[in-house]
Amino acid sequence: MKDFAAIDFETANECRCSVCSVGVVIVRNGEIVDSFYSLIHPEPEYYQWFCQQVHGLSEEDTENAPVFPEVWRQIEPKIVGLPLVAHNSPFDESCLKEVFKVYQMDYPDYEFYDTLAASRKHFGNDLPNHQLQTVAAACGYKLENHHQALADAEACAHIAISIL
Repeated sequence: MKDFAAIDFETANECRCSVCSVGVVIVRNGEIVDSFYSLIHPEPEYYQWFCQQVHGLSEEDTENAPVFPEVWRQIEPKIVGLPLVAHNSPFDESCLKEVFKVYQMDYPDYEFYDTLAASRKHFGNDLPNHQLQTVAAACGYKLENHHQALADAEACAHIAISIL
């Protein structure tokens, strides 16, 4: 696959619709050509301790951030006609579907590919695990700032370029 958009969401709490940040990396002809990052004012508007421990974001970070529909208006033109790729895509796809529901937006049935499943198929038992940072390293990419949405989307893009 040479043309796609790698996407990663972070959530504020246990609700999949509570996206609080998004990272998107656009790949054309196997090369990264664009990227986008935004904080998002989550809905529902509270942070669970565990989620904060994972990504480090809090109410203070997103209290003045745009709501999801405003952010998606910036992303949508960048991804028109592209399949979406995520590491453990069922999570990111469910976040996208749920936040579309919350804001009563028509979901356009985005096509998702999963680099986690692709890694398990490609590397099998050759890796100690198939976590994003482990797979990225096996593909020659060093992931820094794990669980920052743009950093994770970049790692996912490198994995997809390498094994999809």
